[in-house]
Amino acid sequence: MNGSRPVPPPADGGRLIYLMGPSGSGKDTLLRLLRTGLRGEEPVLVAHRYITRDSAGTEDALRLTPEEFSRRAALGCFALRWASHGLHYGIGVEIDAWLAGGAAVIVNGSRAHLEQAHARYPSLTAVEVSVDPGLLARRLASRGRESAAQIAERLSRAAQPFPVPERCRLLRVSNNEAPETAAGALLDIARAKLGL
Repeated sequence: MNGSRPVPPPADGGRLIYLMGPSGSGKDTLLRLLRTGLRGEEPVLVAHRYITRDSAGTEDALRLTPEEFSRRAALGCFALRWASHGLHYGIGVEIDAWLAGGAAVIVNGSRAHLEQAHARYPSLTAVEVSVDPGLLARRLASRGRESAAQIAERLSRAAQPFPVPERCRLLRVSNNEAPETAAGALLDIARAKLGL
């Protein structure tokens, strides 16, 4: 946060859904499927992430160089940001405008950053995508992004508990079966935020 401009107070985070889950749990797939399940003008929006690596077209993300990421952070362009595995991730301040406009907003977050996200948006709903460890191992291997040692490290981290702030509402969505089922459950959570 050093050298960063203060980020203005956020809009009410009561319609913010903070999606989490280990790498390979299928979050990007669920978010893509959720969009296809929206009816007409339903005000449910999925925030894209800014990442300091190429997304290879597999996730809703915009690549920034590390220098550009730092420049935007210094200008207060991120509502949320974190670092993981030597990369930087950010969610733009545009989500505050979307929330203020009455939309339910879903962000693809990080379990390790939940405490900071909850501090900024105390009314958010955290949603963890859970996957059977064996299935998770197969999904990670099929991506071809990491070595066996890196996959083992990810699996170990996925099994570790993470801190959940007091008064933070945490829901779990299983993604062991057809992803359409889990995407439907996630969309139901978003619709409930809108009173639909």
